[in-house]
Amino acid sequence: MVMACVDLQKATDSSSVPIPPPLPSKSDGQQKRYRNDVAPEHTCVPTATKDMWDRLFNDGYKANVVIYTDNGGIVYAHANIIGTASSVIKGMLKQAKKHGKWYTISIRGVPHEAVRVFIRFLYSSCYKKEEMNEYIMHLLLLSHAYVVPQLKRVCEWHLEHGLLTTENVIDVFQLALLCDFPRLSVISHRTIMKHFKELYATEAWTAMKKSHPFLEKELRDSVFIEENARKERIRKRNEERIYSQLYEAMEALVHICRDGCKTIGPHDKDLKPNHATCHYEACKGLESLIRHFAGCKLRVPGGCVHCKRMWQLLELHSRVCADSDQCRVPLCGNFKEKMEKQSKKDEVRWKLLVKNVLGSKKIGASPFFLPVTRSSSTMS
Repeated sequence: MVMACVDLQKATDSSSVPIPPPLPSKSDGQQKRYRNDVAPEHTCVPTATKDMWDRLFNDGYKANVVIYTDNGGIVYAHANIIGTASSVIKGMLKQAKKHGKWYTISIRGVPHEAVRVFIRFLYSSCYKKEEMNEYIMHLLLLSHAYVVPQLKRVCEWHLEHGLLTTENVIDVFQLALLCDFPRLSVISHRTIMKHFKELYATEAWTAMKKSHPFLEKELRDSVFIEENARKERIRKRNEERIYSQLYEAMEALVHICRDGCKTIGPHDKDLKPNHATCHYEACKGLESLIRHFAGCKLRVPGGCVHCKRMWQLLELHSRVCADSDQCRVPLCGNFKEKMEKQSKKDEVRWKLLVKNVLGSKKIGASPFFLPVTRSSSTMS
């Protein structure tokens, strides 16, 4: 270690360039992922130690606390242990009446077995999987009421990794809000949003509507807001796809009229159908449309549906074209002159379309089109 420090000092003195830190090894990332996937009950405490604490709890050796539960149940415990594990229980023991060596406290409102699992956890931080599956809601409540953060984290972990279902998610959501479990409330809220139609018809939802009507209304409102937001995202994606397709059509139109593509192009170009593969996906459809436009006898605006589409493409090109004097697309200059005679309403509509079409190309805009300004790249 000393030699390494000396060598590092020499290197620092000989050059002002700092030495870069070593690259992270692959094992670091794997170890991190592994630790995130481990359940909270896996600890470094030896099994023998945990078994000793379990025996102390089960045997009740020199216990001095009697805990009364519902239906006449009794759990024996040690004041020093449970008082150290929970500050709330410690306060209860200070206020409890002592009968000889015995302190008496009560934990009611949950099943007797849930209290027993809870007290056992205070001893050894251990529990059985089937007990956690059955009493997780009660344990979650007890961890909050008696301030046992470790049990709280264990319950949250198990709910997040399989125990949160459509059968208990409404109860979990209400409990998470009442008992200050922010992460659990977010996870359960997402589950409710995902299975809203199924949950809306359950008895749990009806019970929540009676006991917490404002919460039920907020959930319904959030579902409607989320659904509207989802529809709005779909609408914007569809619009962006259409604008992108129009931009590609404008590029393909310039490509056909300027360079030619396979069997169609300007009259002064020597077309070679098999010379090269066309990189414009819109060329194939645009080629068919141009051939129809060239031979259609109803070639007037509003006459033929296909020709009307071609007229619109030509007008859109004239509005995005950077230089009509050098442009080889037919009628580009004519449409430029036509713009001056259009109504204000039509002009606003075309400007909005041009802004969105030009804004759909974020990188590598065509040099033949108008530059994309900050306002042009903003979607409506």
